[in-house]
Amino acid sequence: MRFSSRWPSAEAGAHGKGSGASRAAGVHARLEDLLRLEFLARDLTLLPRQPVHSLLNGRHSSRLRGRGLAFEELRDYRPGDDLRSMDWRATARRRRPHVRVYTEERDRPVLLVVDQRSTMFFGSARATKATTAAEVAALAAWRALAVGDRVGAVIFGDEQIVEIRPHRSRERVLRICHELERLNALLEAGARPPSVTTLNDALRLAANLCWHDHLVVLVTDYEGDDDETRLLATRLATHNDVLAVLVYDPLGIQFEPVPGMEATDGADRVAVPSDRNFRARFREAFIARAQRLRAELGALRVPVLPICTHDPVPDQLRAAFGRNS
Repeated sequence: MRFSSRWPSAEAGAHGKGSGASRAAGVHARLEDLLRLEFLARDLTLLPRQPVHSLLNGRHSSRLRGRGLAFEELRDYRPGDDLRSMDWRATARRRRPHVRVYTEERDRPVLLVVDQRSTMFFGSARATKATTAAEVAALAAWRALAVGDRVGAVIFGDEQIVEIRPHRSRERVLRICHELERLNALLEAGARPPSVTTLNDALRLAANLCWHDHLVVLVTDYEGDDDETRLLATRLATHNDVLAVLVYDPLGIQFEPVPGMEATDGADRVAVPSDRNFRARFREAFIARAQRLRAELGALRVPVLPICTHDPVPDQLRAAFGRNS
């Protein structure tokens, strides 16, 4: 675990003497739990009805548009047509009633970019960040299938990236859930292999898969972002809708070390200062990182949804987006 301005602060595990709040949850995603989320996804929507307010995203409004309607034709008014579809300019110009006809866009592919690196294997209560990310991805996949959208995924761990191209089928969602479980199971407490795969590797692959008109759901703690990350995010957001789901653990915001507490990344072990100045610096580092992410993603008009490891994910999504009507 490294304590720095990176977010979140706790990354591999925490070991405290006499402090239950600092224990790593060590919870892995189970396939049966991911499959069970299908029923909880039925009344969810990934389209915010109002701006999502938080420390991370500020108060910019969402640019997620949904599938929407495509203009098909302009034709004469027929009895029974909705008067709200009347084109008054065409009616005045041609001197007889005209209406505009729209059809719903066929679908909008959804691509889930899900972080399962060892930096995500930390949780101080209900679940780890990695398991929470898997739950978010499974809910989004089931919801996309329920509304008839194609869904695929880029799931990346420390040493591999799994590419699953978007397809509209239950088998595709089942494969996504299987891969989420498999990569999550590779994470082990006390073991932190050198990460070969970076956030940029995953974003680069996603950008190559999503030329335009996709909904890209990025589920990560954003560890390892740099200048190239911003360029790749810009490339994705230019022709697609992007939703950034940033997973965090409350221990990364308000850390209360006790005397004798140690931190480890699985190899090195250091004593954690328990003085008040350290706690203040710790919180300031989190806030500074959050503000930077808010500014960078806000400039792209990418909505940011913070998801906490402590609370059930479906409840958090309903609170942010409401229910699907």
